[in-house]
Amino acid sequence: MKKALKILGIFILILIIAIISIPFLFKGTIQDKVRYLVNEHVNAKVDFANIDISLIRSFPQASVVIDNFSVINHAPFEGDTLAYSKRIALDMSVKELFKSASEPISVKKIIIDEANIAIKTDSLGNSNIDIAKKQDIKDTPQEKDNGGSFSFALDHYEINNSKILFKDDVSKTILSMTELNHSGDGSVSGEKIILDTKTNTEASFSLDNTKYLNKNKLQLDAQIELDLKNQKYSFKENKALINRLPLEFSGYVQLFEKYTDVDLSFKTPSSDFKNFLAVIPEAYVKNLDGIQTSGDFLIDGIIKGKSDDTYIPKMDIKIVSNNASFQYPDLPKGVKNININTQIKNDTGLADDTYVNIDNLTFKIDQDSFAAKGSLKNLTKNMIVDMMLKGTLNLANLNQAYPLQLEEKLNGIVKADVKTNFDMQSLEKEQYQNIKSSGTASISQFAYTSADTPNEIKIESANVSFNPETITLDKMQATTGRSDLNATGTIQNLMGFLFAKQDLKGNFDVNSNVFAVDDFMVSEEEPEDKVASSDTKKTTEDETMRIPSFLDATLNFNSKKVYYDNLELENTKGTVKIKEETAFLENVSSNIFDGGIALNGNVSTKNKVPTFDMALDLSKIDIVKSFNNLDLIKNLAPIAKALTGNLNTTVKLNGNLNENLIPVLTSLKGEALAEILNAQVSTTKTPFLSKLDNQLNFIDIDQLNLKAIKTNLSFNDGKVNVKPFEFDVKGIKITAGGEHGFDQNMNYTVKLDVPAKYLGNDVGNLMSQLDEKEASAMTVGIPIGISGNFTNPKIDLNPGQAIKQLTQQIVEKKKEKVKGEIKDKGTEILSDLLGSKKEKDSAKTNTEETLKNTAKDILGGFFGKKKKKDSTKTNNN
Repeated sequence: MKKALKILGIFILILIIAIISIPFLFKGTIQDKVRYLVNEHVNAKVDFANIDISLIRSFPQASVVIDNFSVINHAPFEGDTLAYSKRIALDMSVKELFKSASEPISVKKIIIDEANIAIKTDSLGNSNIDIAKKQDIKDTPQEKDNGGSFSFALDHYEINNSKILFKDDVSKTILSMTELNHSGDGSVSGEKIILDTKTNTEASFSLDNTKYLNKNKLQLDAQIELDLKNQKYSFKENKALINRLPLEFSGYVQLFEKYTDVDLSFKTPSSDFKNFLAVIPEAYVKNLDGIQTSGDFLIDGIIKGKSDDTYIPKMDIKIVSNNASFQYPDLPKGVKNININTQIKNDTGLADDTYVNIDNLTFKIDQDSFAAKGSLKNLTKNMIVDMMLKGTLNLANLNQAYPLQLEEKLNGIVKADVKTNFDMQSLEKEQYQNIKSSGTASISQFAYTSADTPNEIKIESANVSFNPETITLDKMQATTGRSDLNATGTIQNLMGFLFAKQDLKGNFDVNSNVFAVDDFMVSEEEPEDKVASSDTKKTTEDETMRIPSFLDATLNFNSKKVYYDNLELENTKGTVKIKEETAFLENVSSNIFDGGIALNGNVSTKNKVPTFDMALDLSKIDIVKSFNNLDLIKNLAPIAKALTGNLNTTVKLNGNLNENLIPVLTSLKGEALAEILNAQVSTTKTPFLSKLDNQLNFIDIDQLNLKAIKTNLSFNDGKVNVKPFEFDVKGIKITAGGEHGFDQNMNYTVKLDVPAKYLGNDVGNLMSQLDEKEASAMTVGIPIGISGNFTNPKIDLNPGQAIKQLTQQIVEKKKEKVKGEIKDKGTEILSDLLGSKKEKDSAKTNTEETLKNTAKDILGGFFGKKKKKDSTKTNNN
């Protein structure tokens, strides 16, 4: 007995040592097996973090765990992850560990956790799952393939918390399954395998950018019989849930060499109308508990036939409901008289012959009834649509009968009696003559309130007529805030817009008594420390107002009053053409600032930062009103603050816009021509002119009256360059030019050509040496440099140059006069001059001294303080 126990103990010890040591001994074998499989068969980058082997985890089976397994594609899907799993667990017999790398290993159980699989086909038909290495074909006989490195005789498999994506750019098909949990258990019955499977997932499906499923919950409990010898897969006892719609189905799919044979049938297990509500995603129908229903709802379908490159299985799917109704327990109204009779059918097996027939679709809410019928044919190619809609719908009743979670309030009555027949190719090619539509639609007493609109939008009435080629807006009367609109027009391609993703094309005439732009803009309040000025505020794509990208329309408008920001425009009319997120303004005119404005140009929100390019023509506008209300005038001509009168100006400019579509001043670039028609100067309104007026004694700037003065200027990067221009004020010729910035810093040069007679008694002695004609024609050039900024200017006068110029002119005149006298007196005078040289030198010296003294007197009177008003300045007034 002791010997037996001893032998048993030794055996147990050996077993324990084996259980502990075997994983370490055979870990390399499994790793070699995986690498062998990759190198022999896969053209992709396959990687894993670690392989762990245990004889305890799944005793008596051996357990192999692969961590962070990934498959990454080569070109043409370079860098894309085909598959990833956080953990893959394989259970197998211990004897499988003793096989060499080239021998197949039989796996009994596999568990895949947190997998992410993305199967893609690009527009050229390349598939990222085509990663098998191509074998060279040789003339010599090939050795028989022994099955690869792994074979599967599964008793159980699981896929937990995983994601699968199928994306085909050729057919424009996307199928996404998230939160996927799938498991299966196998049992053998003769030569067949029975799989009991359970599946839960959320599925999304779209075809050609149209979503048919959007995170719909799917549940499937299926028993599948696998006849591997005949490649036939039969569905025995199967129950499915689509959202909460129960379906039972049965049949089989059998694979042949040249085709697939399909024979499937499905139906709802009961006729309760709740089945219909269960099709709708839960987010839209809310809780069905307590809902009262009547009537029935049935789905009954057959899909049967061969599937190959030419044919699809024939089908006959019926969706029927008769005299049904439902009402939620906490809502005052219900939906009743619901009748549905729809059939999806294919009688020939040709995909083009599949059609949808809607024989009847009706419902009633309160006293309003709605009906539709029609058909969809030739689904796979040039789909033909034939539809009829008729009924009345009170929008206010919708959320009283159905639990709609509306952030906006809806009111209004919609009436429709419309028939339409068209094919998709005609829509896409804009062959509107092939679109046959007729009937009318209207909406009245419509009211809409939303956080996205600053005011309630009200449509008193709007009538639309459907014609064979166009749709006519016969009338629309709408109001919001202070604004009112009356519109008529035509829509060329409503069906193309709704079904073929075309831009909405049309022509409209819009009239308004009052149009306030801020009625259509949402104001965003920000903390004061974050509010930036319009010329520095950054524009972001999410905040910026955008011109709708789907519009291709022309609007002819006429409004008696338009309010834009702080501006009031009267009798505004013109044309706006909208296309590709750009509004083209043509022949727009309006009355503003007691004058007129005309403009042409465009505003575009196509790029991330909106831009504009505009030509403005302002005619006879009031200077004071335009300066007080237009930042553009304030920055282009700050001196206009001191003017009272009228001006004309033409401006060509372009630049960026901020998120409210207001020009960013520092981005402006352009040129302008300004003409002052008449203007009175007031020096008290600007320090610049006031300071200059105090330093010029011979002219009273405050009393100037300017007329017909023109100047050209250009601007870029916040700088305004004024080209030199000339004008005359009471006989004084003035030349001015220079530049200033939007920051109000300036650098200007002004030259005054002042008649010497304006200097009065201060130069009387010197001017007395000239005759009356010469004295009247004599002028003095005074250069003035102006710098600093408009609130704190620096005036730089150059009196020395003015004195020198005046003195030199008088000396030259005297020289000319002396030369003339010498010539008239002839030889006698010449002799006298030669005989009395000393007297002449003395006379010359006295003349020069006289000129210097007179110049000093001029300087004092010319630039001194205004101690008194002399007769010359008084005359200038």
